[in-house]
Amino acid sequence: SIAAGLGFLTEDRKQQGLVLQMSVGENISLTCLDDISRHGMLDLEAETQRVEALIEKLHIKAASLDQQVMNLSGGNQQKVVLARWLAAGCRVLLFDEPTRGIDVGAKAEIYELIGELVESGVAVVLISSEMPELLGLADRVAVMHEGSLQGVLNRSEATQEKIMELALG
Repeated sequence: SIAAGLGFLTEDRKQQGLVLQMSVGENISLTCLDDISRHGMLDLEAETQRVEALIEKLHIKAASLDQQVMNLSGGNQQKVVLARWLAAGCRVLLFDEPTRGIDVGAKAEIYELIGELVESGVAVVLISSEMPELLGLADRVAVMHEGSLQGVLNRSEATQEKIMELALG
């Protein structure tokens, strides 16, 4: 999936999205090791440049590249997961509950980042149980009920009432 340009930001970033004992820099560079290696040896300068650029771009608040990712806030952990997929050059990102467990300020930052990604041509698929998140971010809302697609609503026709009607079958 990485080679095809597909990235997945899991709902459970601590169990499935991050290696908590590793540093911020190591977590970000996991998906692009081939790009920052020469003859099987990691090019630390190339890694540092790529990681620092993403930390700056995503406004990740970390003491250093060497800080353990487990010591970051939930919002900054989520940005590290996003940075990892951007480091790999992914052009399609699947966000599963992107703001679960993060504070209001970090939510706003994540929403802004998603908007910037879409503006830059990255395709974003958003899975969310939060109605304001769906209505605020989605161009189209596909509603599922018991594993079946019940309908697809364009932004202009998507309302909480219509979504709930479809979701209840």
